[in-house]
Amino acid sequence: MVPYPADPLTALAHGIGSQHDLPISPFYAFAGAFAALFISFLALGLLWSTSRFQGDRSGRALPAALQRVADAPVTRTALRGLGLAAALAVLLHLLLGPDDPARNPAPGAVYVLFWVGLVPASLLLGPVWRLLNPLRTLHRLLRRARRRPDPDRPLPPRLGQWPAAAGLFAFTWLELVAPDPASTTTLLIALTVYATAQLLLAARFGERWFDDGDAFDAYSALLARLSLLGRRSDGRLVLRNPFHGLDATPERPGLVATVCVLLGSTAYDGFSDNPSWINTLQTSPLGRTPTATLGLLGSVALVATLYCTCAAATRLVSGPHPRPLTAFAHSLVPIALGYLIAHYFSLLVTEGPRTVSIAAGTDNAPEPVPPLGPGGLAALQVVAVVTGHVLGVVAAHDRSVRLFPPAKAVAGQLPLLALMITYTIGGLSLLLN
Repeated sequence: MVPYPADPLTALAHGIGSQHDLPISPFYAFAGAFAALFISFLALGLLWSTSRFQGDRSGRALPAALQRVADAPVTRTALRGLGLAAALAVLLHLLLGPDDPARNPAPGAVYVLFWVGLVPASLLLGPVWRLLNPLRTLHRLLRRARRRPDPDRPLPPRLGQWPAAAGLFAFTWLELVAPDPASTTTLLIALTVYATAQLLLAARFGERWFDDGDAFDAYSALLARLSLLGRRSDGRLVLRNPFHGLDATPERPGLVATVCVLLGSTAYDGFSDNPSWINTLQTSPLGRTPTATLGLLGSVALVATLYCTCAAATRLVSGPHPRPLTAFAHSLVPIALGYLIAHYFSLLVTEGPRTVSIAAGTDNAPEPVPPLGPGGLAALQVVAVVTGHVLGVVAAHDRSVRLFPPAKAVAGQLPLLALMITYTIGGLSLLLN
């Protein structure tokens, strides 16, 4: 991956860039993927007849002293201060630094340390952005500055995570489609518009707006469902099986849209450096940006259409259930995580340290060095994609045996298996093109 490409062909397709020309046999990749999916599906059907995941009721409680430290006001204040300080540092670099991503760490901080780094941070520590989010901190400070703040208005029940889905789409558009995503002017405008909108909406609806209305709060919380670290329904900090956390994913409106934006935008990232697509962008009568926007929209719409078709087929095979769309949406989260790891692992471990060195004022920052050879990177990407789909099959099976009668539980998963196979073919094809 080359995050700030000088090559105009690469710049057409990426704000950050990617690498997909991997030396691995497509036959072995697809054969291994199909074998893993079919074997896991058959084993689950034969050996897993009752639901085993307990959602937020499970987990081994961590020592009370550790929880007191984690929940202490001084700890939370320090984390909020850290998030606000980091945001101010990025803002100062955007305002005062050179408009050159090779010498200004702000673009790397936004697209690498923040966007990509939030994935491992959320997996290891839980929904960390909830504490680091500078917009939450600013909202609290602004409320304290007002002597008589207006009472918070209730959020519309149907709103759910739709604002988060829209925000994630806007960010991926900025990264993958915008004409100059690493420009300081572009980033300043985007961040100012987003921060202003979030603060105004939080002033109207209160701090709970950020839970589902802030794209990155929802993004971090969704990935944190697969963390070993979590909280039980009684508030205790626990170590848990990640499947339990995944099973506790709230079935809110907009959840499907949020996950489909993550999947679809990652798929577009993988396809956007295909020579045929680059040629389409260069020759389109609509212009590069409108055509790329339609491509990103089409990718997200395709992922969503496939999932909705699968949900309808499941309902047809197994009978009606109360939440046909959101009931299995949680099974897409590990798939999205697998794609994120496959596409962005190399970027984080090469460009993350480089961004830090630029921020520290180190002259002649070293060129990115891939952490793995081409073969190792190819293996990691294929394993990440396939593992994500297998975990999705497990999550879907457990939900199926909970919702449907035993005679229909396995048959009801056939559309889901077909969906997983379709996503796997698409994901591996993009990696190995």
